[in-house]
Amino acid sequence: MGEWSRSVIPIARGLCLLYLTNKYLGTTVITYGPSMLPTLNITGNLVLVERISTRTGKLRPGDVVIFRSPETPRKIVCKRLMGMEGDQVTYIVDPKNSDRCKTIVVPKGHVWVEGDNIYNTKDSRNFGAIPYGLLQGRAFWTLLPRKDFGSLAPKPR
Repeated sequence: MGEWSRSVIPIARGLCLLYLTNKYLGTTVITYGPSMLPTLNITGNLVLVERISTRTGKLRPGDVVIFRSPETPRKIVCKRLMGMEGDQVTYIVDPKNSDRCKTIVVPKGHVWVEGDNIYNTKDSRNFGAIPYGLLQGRAFWTLLPRKDFGSLAPKPR
C-alpha cells in the first residue's frame, strides 16, 4: 500500500465509526424554543440523545423525546412523551382560551407528545398522534448550559 492509502484508511474508518455511533447509539442535539419550558431553556440546551430506546421499545410516558415533525419533515422537534399506543390520554384542547378537556386512545403504531409549556407549544394537540417511526431518540442528559447540567429525568403523567 502506498503512503496515501495508509493515511486515508484510518480516517475513513473513523468517519464510519462516527456515522454508526450517531445513527444507532446516540448523538447530541441543540434544543431551543418555548415549548419545553421550564424543563429546557428558550435560548437553547445541548442534550445527549440515545437512540437505542426507540429501537427496543423501552420508551415510557414521561420521557423527553426527539422526533421528525409530522408537518415539516426536515425539522427535528423535542417534546415529552405522554402516551403510547393503546394508552388513554386526556388533554386540554385549547389551554389559552378554555379548560375544556378531551380524551383519546392513542392509535396502534403511534405515540402522543406534548410540550411542557402547554400555553406555547405545537404538539399532538395540534397535529394528532405521531407515528412511532418518526421518533429519533430519547433525550436523557443536559450538557449545556452548565447550570442545567444533569439528568433529564422522566416526568410522571
